[in-house]
Amino acid sequence: MKKRILLLAGGQSGEHEVSLSSARSVLNALPEEHFEVTPLVISKRGRWLPPEGTALALGQGAAEDGGELVLHGVSRAGDYDVVFPLLHGPMGEDGTVQGLLTLAGIPFVGSGVLGSAVSMDKVVAKDVLAAHGIPQVAYRLVTRGAWRANPEAAMGAARELGYPLFVKPANLGSSVGISKVRAEEDLTAALDVAFGLDRRVILEAMTAEKPRELEIGILGNDAPIASPVGELRFDAEFYDYHTKYTEGEATMHIPADVPAEVAARVRELALTAFRALDCAGLARVDFFYVERTGELFLNEVNTMPGFTTTSMYPKLWEAGGLGYADLVTRLVELATEDR
Repeated sequence: MKKRILLLAGGQSGEHEVSLSSARSVLNALPEEHFEVTPLVISKRGRWLPPEGTALALGQGAAEDGGELVLHGVSRAGDYDVVFPLLHGPMGEDGTVQGLLTLAGIPFVGSGVLGSAVSMDKVVAKDVLAAHGIPQVAYRLVTRGAWRANPEAAMGAARELGYPLFVKPANLGSSVGISKVRAEEDLTAALDVAFGLDRRVILEAMTAEKPRELEIGILGNDAPIASPVGELRFDAEFYDYHTKYTEGEATMHIPADVPAEVAARVRELALTAFRALDCAGLARVDFFYVERTGELFLNEVNTMPGFTTTSMYPKLWEAGGLGYADLVTRLVELATEDR
């Protein structure tokens, strides 16, 4: 019998359009003889759209906000074997939708509430990974309330890290809201941008020289496996939103041209991080590699990475011998395993 899959896409985060692109790829790639896939788009206001609204959103871009009630889709989800919450960022990848589906008793692709929530918040994830001895760049947390009450404390934290540094919203992906700050006089503007997107912001030190960016895919539940290591190359100062989503601005190299011992260490650290954060199903783990010194720093763990046919995560597994349709099939199987 065909597996009935409810594919959730869109969502309320700044990565709404990225999610729609991923969903279009899944819909076009899955073999109809094995799957009966029903898409359901969540608008930017959190409405679970009816079929006509979903079709419009997937055909023409962002979802319109007219439509059905916020939680109407939950009752519909119970009609399916598995839900694929192909949602990126807050209100989708952060444990909120995972909690809803868990309460409803519906199997779903990806990490559960704990793994999703902890991995989404860059600061909490880094705190957990630090406890497991995983190397990372130095970082500091600044909250919106603390910044308003005592801006000098945030300035002091930045001075401790040293300039230049990065300012990032703690709970967004796709490089949304990230600024490279070269001097103290630019810090306030960067924090204003980040606090406009999240009440928690992370300050991150830079490596001594521009690192190479390595990425690896993890697949599995209690016995996860790692893909070949890939590398992103680009001319921009860092992997910002424009570079990430503008064709030709960045290139993927799979497998990455790194020494065998570096690739092995990346796989080891990625699997350790996956288990430490209680991830399940899938994750893409990103690293900085300083070639001159051989240093590796874990950058972040994405529990629902971009999933177009040209995205890094599916390409990593394609290099590992698992094609796009087979990869999604495996994720559906993992969703129904006892965890």
